Amino acid sequence: MLYSCKLKSVCNLPVIYNKKINTAGTSNTDVPLAVPGMYQLDITLRRGQSLAARDRGGTSDPYVKFKIGGKEVFRSKIIHKSLNPVWEEKACLLVEHLKEPLYIKVFDYDFGLQDDFMGSAFLDLTQLELNRPTDVTVTLKDPRYPDHDLGIILLSVVLTPKEGEHRDVELSENEVVGSYFSVKSFFWRFQTQSLHLSDVHRKPHLWRGIVSITLIEGRDLKAMDSNGLSDPYVKFRLGHQKYKSKIMPKTLNPQWREQFDFHLYEERGGIIDITAWDRDAGKRDDFIGRCQIDLSALSREQTHKLVLQLEEGEGHLVLLVTLTASATVSISDLSINSLEDPKEREEILKRYSPLRIFHNLKDVGFLQVKVIRAEGLMAADVTGKSDPFCVVELNNDRLLTHTVYKNLNPEWNKVFTFNIKDIHSVLEVTVYDEDRDRSADFLGKVAIPLLSIQNGEQKAYVLKNKQLTGPTKGVIYLEIDVIFNAVKASLRTLIPKEQKYIEEENRLSKQLLLRNFIRMKRCVMVLVNAAYYINSCFDWDSPARSLAAFVLFLFVVWNFELYMIPMVLLLLLTWNYFLIISGKDNRQRDTVVEDMLEDEEEEDDKDDKDSEKKGFINKIYAIQEVCISVQNILDEVASFGERIKNTFNWTIPFLSWLAIVALCAFTVILYFIPLRYIVLVWGINKFTKKLRSPYAIDNNELLDFLSRVPSDVQVVQYQELKPDPSHSPCKRKKNNLG
Repeated sequence: MLYSCKLKSVCNLPVIYNKKINTAGTSNTDVPLAVPGMYQLDITLRRGQSLAARDRGGTSDPYVKFKIGGKEVFRSKIIHKSLNPVWEEKACLLVEHLKEPLYIKVFDYDFGLQDDFMGSAFLDLTQLELNRPTDVTVTLKDPRYPDHDLGIILLSVVLTPKEGEHRDVELSENEVVGSYFSVKSFFWRFQTQSLHLSDVHRKPHLWRGIVSITLIEGRDLKAMDSNGLSDPYVKFRLGHQKYKSKIMPKTLNPQWREQFDFHLYEERGGIIDITAWDRDAGKRDDFIGRCQIDLSALSREQTHKLVLQLEEGEGHLVLLVTLTASATVSISDLSINSLEDPKEREEILKRYSPLRIFHNLKDVGFLQVKVIRAEGLMAADVTGKSDPFCVVELNNDRLLTHTVYKNLNPEWNKVFTFNIKDIHSVLEVTVYDEDRDRSADFLGKVAIPLLSIQNGEQKAYVLKNKQLTGPTKGVIYLEIDVIFNAVKASLRTLIPKEQKYIEEENRLSKQLLLRNFIRMKRCVMVLVNAAYYINSCFDWDSPARSLAAFVLFLFVVWNFELYMIPMVLLLLLTWNYFLIISGKDNRQRDTVVEDMLEDEEEEDDKDDKDSEKKGFINKIYAIQEVCISVQNILDEVASFGERIKNTFNWTIPFLSWLAIVALCAFTVILYFIPLRYIVLVWGINKFTKKLRSPYAIDNNELLDFLSRVPSDVQVVQYQELKPDPSHSPCKRKKNNLG
């Protein structure tokens, strides 16, 4: 079947009409073909046949990507160990230009390594009939080896004009003039719509709800190791959102007790893909099983306990799932400002007043971010310009501005609002350059701890590099307001910190490994030097010092009571506080960490340039896994010591005051209440916790508190750089709302 299209012009406006031609050459009825406008492309990815084997066992773990205009718009689930996979997955895509084909790419999933290419194909959208389901078979090819047969992919597609944004244009020559005004109206609508189509394939800005998931446990999982056990962990995926649980070693009945949230972008819900894996150090992880959750089948504002059977494997997963409506974020123009409306401002202040301590403990505060403009950005395009847009992130909440095209001094004038769940969160504002045919280019970033924000002050923040260790080109003007309930914020400090589910994977870095080793060495040397000092008192190297130490030892041991331990820590905090307010600040800028971070950045840049030439790390994957584990352990140990130091150094005054309150309470309790009663209450609480709340998430309040204190590396990353004098902003003070 062939199609012919004719194009005429009436008063410089194009008119499209077509005829369907049969093989005999006679004309049949008109068939609507694609014309400019918005279309909905419904695709059902059915199955693959005779795909290429990419694994040693003669199989593959295939998944499929769809791309339009160079941007990924769909990714299928992974079918493990199959060359004839069956997906039966549906995708609904918005298409602007039908001249851009649908690019289909198939990959073999390799955990921890780069996925193997299995072939690609193009689907010409201009050849599809409107409103007519069509079965399509595409042959996979490798452009480097076009003669190789890589199998086929079977699809079902339907191309439909978007209602209200497109209508069929079927005109005969006699109807051209009479239809002039309707065609003009159509193309006016088309041009108006196209102004907003640059964001069609971006991730949605706002979500319609939140899915709260608690991974409780696994039951009778499949044994994957030679010892008859497994080291299981679970991966969750909802669209582009991902979460990976911790690894539970040597068990078939793991107890995770982990909680996290996903955002709901679709009104009807979505499908959460869940896969269970067995961790194997030094080689590829083993697949245990998979299951799915259809969120459209769950009622909202209700907690559901789900016991899910693992397909393609053995065992069950137990989860708690809660769907809630979301009113926690918003985007508006600068003219629409919640805090400048007296009624809304009064309502917000009332919501977080000290009198509403126990009302919705998860709702700690309110954050408003005005993204005003940027100046002097880096030129990312060959034309010497950029197409900048801004991403504002608070934990897992992520909002975007519009793109300002061909401009190094963009003005966005947008207002973003967030609900604060943890006052110790860090606001991240990143500027990117939009590229239609590839991923966005990084232009700069700032990280601002919420507790360091000065309300109502417009400031110029110097943009930093990806590692937040040094400046890059440009500044961004922000005005931020934070309102929070201090009591709620203090209580939330003692529960586990929310994990980000979109984070870069750790990779082996010589500089990072060295930096973490030196950080841990510095922490250990503090203890070693203290031990040397005490030992010198025993050796009477300094008679005066040893005599004073001996008298102090006798006095403390003779009068020691348990309550004196928190009292000594309290005195240390108080002493450092008075040193700071008197101007005798003993905190020194950590130039060693700064220098090493800069060296690490240079190494990262060098690695990016040489990554294609050097495949050394991939060749020694087993050693890499061990080195990364050592690297992370060193980081955790060093961060733990630095966080304790920074608590007593008043790096975050809010947390230091909170520590003072807690230590005062412990001192009073230990002074008036015998130790046996305290231990008795503690033991009863621990033994009955699971009976009182079977699905409670285990936590340690002290470790949760320390997780909010920044390490020395984070202190450097969150430091505000001084802007160039030419960019000094016009500061605008308002009443402090906090």
